[in-house]
Amino acid sequence: MPSKPELSLFELPPELVEPALQMCRLFNTGLDEVFYDVPTLRRDLRERGLEIGTTAQSDTPDATGRLNLGAMKNPEGSLLVIDAARKPYVRAFHDVETFLACPEPEVTGIEVATIAGVGSSALGSAALAWNVSKALNLPVLGIVPGYGVADALMQGLGGWFGFGLHNALQTKSYIQEALAGAAPRTASLGRGLSASLPNSKTLPNGGPVFRTGSGSSDVLHALMNERPFRCLVGHSKGALAIANALYSLETSVDGLDVVTLGCPVAENVPGARYHQFLGLYDALGQLNAWGNRPNSWVATDHSTNVLYPLSMDAQRLVPR
Repeated sequence: MPSKPELSLFELPPELVEPALQMCRLFNTGLDEVFYDVPTLRRDLRERGLEIGTTAQSDTPDATGRLNLGAMKNPEGSLLVIDAARKPYVRAFHDVETFLACPEPEVTGIEVATIAGVGSSALGSAALAWNVSKALNLPVLGIVPGYGVADALMQGLGGWFGFGLHNALQTKSYIQEALAGAAPRTASLGRGLSASLPNSKTLPNGGPVFRTGSGSSDVLHALMNERPFRCLVGHSKGALAIANALYSLETSVDGLDVVTLGCPVAENVPGARYHQFLGLYDALGQLNAWGNRPNSWVATDHSTNVLYPLSMDAQRLVPR
């Protein structure tokens, strides 16, 4: 729906905004090279004849065995089906309805989902989901959140650090709502995945807004109303996205395992079992815990990249 004439001056040209969002996404991919176990992902895929590239737009292996994860800079978000034991190992869905309509057993039977934090790129999300898939020997759904103007503003304000992750999702929601009201077309950039939800929320002018604080929590919330999950794993702000998705869930979560790495959340969802890990040397995670205590203190920092000393080994920590 077109924006109101009196608000048209607030709209930014897409040809200026989209490249900026792509560059931010690419920067966040670089962050995730540090904070996630990308070397293990690359090594394991190489052993299976696949390479991760950054130029093409395909999220499935091409004839040369090159996997591109949406060129790693796609800001719209996606759903990655990761299976470390079975081909094709990595599959991508760019909208929720296509994922839900897929009849294949390896898709319909997925019971484990992950949400990464820090850069929240496709690369970091794939690396975290790969760790969990190896740990459980099961296919895993990695939710890659979209990256819009509200995310860029939040990142510019130091939302991961200065304000605390506890408030970051809600603050970003306020920014998204304000942006959607003033510039709905600009607010729609980077919201392709969440806009594909059957019940996606919009303002009267068509501007997209969140139901549960962020795009990734909106997606998880919608999926859990359609499919039973038995385990959710979140790292850093991904743990907060999981917590937000569970707060207003209509279905029962009895027996659900919630695993948080580097960011403990409030254990206030009846029926869920929490497994929360926080590093003794994880200043970022401790800063953003906001009074929530982990079940286990581990001698690690915030990174899950096993190449670095004191990293958090996600594959080992996920409960079997």
